Amino acid sequence: MDIKAVVWDVDDTLFDYTTADRAGMRDHLAAEGLLDGYDSVEHALRRWRELTDQQWARYAATGLDWEATRRDRVRDFLAEPLSDEAADAWFARYIAHYERAWTLFPDVLPILDALAASHRHAVLSNSTIRVQDHKLRVLGVRDRFEAVLCAAELGVHKPAAEAFHAACEALELPPHEVAYVGDHPEIDGRGASDAGLLSVWIDRGGVYATVDPPAGPHRIATLAELPAILGSDTRFGAPSTFG
Repeated sequence: MDIKAVVWDVDDTLFDYTTADRAGMRDHLAAEGLLDGYDSVEHALRRWRELTDQQWARYAATGLDWEATRRDRVRDFLAEPLSDEAADAWFARYIAHYERAWTLFPDVLPILDALAASHRHAVLSNSTIRVQDHKLRVLGVRDRFEAVLCAAELGVHKPAAEAFHAACEALELPPHEVAYVGDHPEIDGRGASDAGLLSVWIDRGGVYATVDPPAGPHRIATLAELPAILGSDTRFGAPSTFG
């Protein structure tokens, strides 16, 4: 096995999306005086994430204008017929709180440093270039990746093999020379494996501890385990914490 490049998912793989999303929504709802309308922050966040998933599904299925679907998410969340301008303003205030909570996981910079000389790097995300390019720049790691590919611009999203193959084509490498690292067992783990890449599924904190792991992906709990899987000639690494 000669893995020459690593393609990365972003949210909850490199970037601590779950923590930032919760903190951002909590602070935003408090500032807007909306916390009393929910039993808890978790209740509000579940509703927001449900609407986000619906937004992505609608966008992927219809190709509707991205801003239009985002405005509808805000209207549905508030149950108010806001104007476009009011919906955009509400979302901008939320984003300000959300971005203040952005952070990389602590194992990200050490592994990118450890693999910098031995592997090329790119990103493949089920998002938009505008969102993820901005995020990577704010987090200070955009220059670590040769290419950033996102579903909105590709016209195909993970777990479709075409999405993973597009990343390989951007690197001008065949799938068997590329590893993919992502946090979702099916979308990332099984998707990359079925597409012919070396698939590495990172299950941070045992989030999917009760889920039977899909066949194919290597399961890790920390990026410190990655060099051993890649066969990298670095001194950075740790044995897998999964049996």
